[in-house]
Amino acid sequence: MSEMTGHRELSLEQIVSFLKADRQEENELFHRSATLKQAYVGNNVYLRGLIELSNICEKDCYYCGIRCSNRQVHRYRLTHEEVMSTLLFAHEKGFGSVAIQSGERSSPTFVRQIDKILRDAKKVTGGEIGITLSCGEQTKETYRRWFESGAERYLLRIESSSEKLYGKLHPADEKHSYGRRIRALEALKETGYQTGTGVMIGLPFQTVVDLADDLLFMKQMDIDMCGMGPYIEHAATPLWEDRHQLLPLNERLRLSLRMIALLRILMPDINIAATTALQAIEKEGREKAIRIGANVLMPNITPARYRDDYFLYENKPLTARNDEEELDYLEERLQAIGHRIGYHHKGNSPRYKKRTGREQ
Repeated sequence: MSEMTGHRELSLEQIVSFLKADRQEENELFHRSATLKQAYVGNNVYLRGLIELSNICEKDCYYCGIRCSNRQVHRYRLTHEEVMSTLLFAHEKGFGSVAIQSGERSSPTFVRQIDKILRDAKKVTGGEIGITLSCGEQTKETYRRWFESGAERYLLRIESSSEKLYGKLHPADEKHSYGRRIRALEALKETGYQTGTGVMIGLPFQTVVDLADDLLFMKQMDIDMCGMGPYIEHAATPLWEDRHQLLPLNERLRLSLRMIALLRILMPDINIAATTALQAIEKEGREKAIRIGANVLMPNITPARYRDDYFLYENKPLTARNDEEELDYLEERLQAIGHRIGYHHKGNSPRYKKRTGREQ
């Protein structure tokens, strides 16, 4: 670890070495990433209240529980009134932002639905609440329309920056093509969004070199935010058949934490989410991620009766606490590790301001 004297200069070979590090080297890695995190983004943790708008999806990705071919899924979509009620709850409780996530659709009806949500959200909160969208690949015209209507951030995960591995995760057609994904990410940046991506960690067929390449891909793309976490299999997907190739869950968690630490070192001024998949493996997985590099949490505020149906992977964390109790619990957990919730702050990416000169 002696060569890690600065940041942002790590080579592919160095990253691979750190991903394979022993416990002592891992501790040094985590200390370095935590120090950089404190210097660049501090100990505020910003909330993105997660609203799972709909599990209706046109895509058929081999890893995803809501893929269109899965006939076992009970499909739903929130009404506009349900979205507004949930969004107002978030605003009243001091969430600086919400993240609206859905299965991928591109119909005119869906585009209008998102547009109306954005415009009404600005009205009812006086423009105070930030909105992240995670609604898949769309045309550049749609991205522009949503941006002008009030969306500030967009998360579009690449899942793997390896075109070969990407091909193993998706059907071989234009709708699922690697090139289309890259073009969509480029369109988001050109439009002006705070742009985020991310990968799954511990996939079948994935190598440590693939993961190192993923980190360098995100640096090369000059992203503003990242949401990445461990791959967790789902029984109703084609990749379930390859589960014998997977690392044990605890190793996928450790690898995910190392990826977060290394990304913080490579890109010290971006926003990094502590994803729910970490918590699916270990109760304190998100807290571990925050200690060593993450600075965003996405508590699920979807109306409770729909949460079981947005079932992307096995062991999705569900809580018996109501949303207010969950917020109190998060506050206590963060205080215990020397962090605090940045209430009433959008928590925009410092990288975005540096990259564009704009405040959102």
